[in-house]
Amino acid sequence: MSEKKQARSLEWKGKTVTCGHCAHELFHYRRAQLNTKLASLFNMDWANKNAHCYICANCGHIEWFLPPREQN
Repeated sequence: MSEKKQARSLEWKGKTVTCGHCAHELFHYRRAQLNTKLASLFNMDWANKNAHCYICANCGHIEWFLPPREQN
């Protein structure tokens, strides 16, 4: 069985991120695909953008961030 990754503090664009629900400062990281109806209709989900997701290690609330180049 693999060992769980350690929760870490997060800084985004020069600011320390805290959970929007419980104000905790440690997060687990995942990426999530931002699916669109059109891409899914044509089985092209692979072409959709991804977001960075940080899951609060205390309450499970998810903070989502688009990579800086995709924020337009």
